[in-house]
Amino acid sequence: MKLKVYDQVGTFLEDREYNIPVFEEDRGIAAVKFTIEALRANMRQGNASTKTRSAVSGGGKKPFRQKGTGHARQGSNRSPLMPGGGVVFGPHPRDYSKKVNKKVKKLALARSLYDCSEELLLSIIDSFAANFQKTKEISAFVEKISPTGNVLMIDVRFEDSLILAARNVKRIFTIDAASVNALDFKSYDRFLVSEAGFEQLLNRVR
Repeated sequence: MKLKVYDQVGTFLEDREYNIPVFEEDRGIAAVKFTIEALRANMRQGNASTKTRSAVSGGGKKPFRQKGTGHARQGSNRSPLMPGGGVVFGPHPRDYSKKVNKKVKKLALARSLYDCSEELLLSIIDSFAANFQKTKEISAFVEKISPTGNVLMIDVRFEDSLILAARNVKRIFTIDAASVNALDFKSYDRFLVSEAGFEQLLNRVR
């Protein structure tokens, strides 16, 4: 499969052939769906908590007399019907995490990489310039390749100066190639990957 290759300043060089795993029809789609669901579930803290009527303080005395008040009878101020009472079927701390097998993760990553390459959303950069020191410089570089949309830059390892320069631009994000997952490929509009970073991605899906 051919991908567009750019130099350090964003100038187009050539369409270069890469050995990307090819998928036919719906193979791997279910793995992508399951993996993304699991990744999103694993992000949830699961610390929402409410008190049932047994956990609310008070309730030792009948709030008001049974008859003659015009209100419905109540036996405790801990009742869910009373202000400050317990909550019925409310959330409690729980673990939302899901386990994903390594083979499923690998298949999901490979399918996501193929889809982005097929849709021409992924471009290769010879290498990210180590001299990116200012937000203006990296913004101009990304603007030449992808004028609009959220852009994810992927490399084996980024220089601290580039990370600091990129984080000031709302639509530019950086991530190491070893950390990329199927959810990342569904969360951004364009992907700029260094030659070394792309090689590492291919090694992960082979």
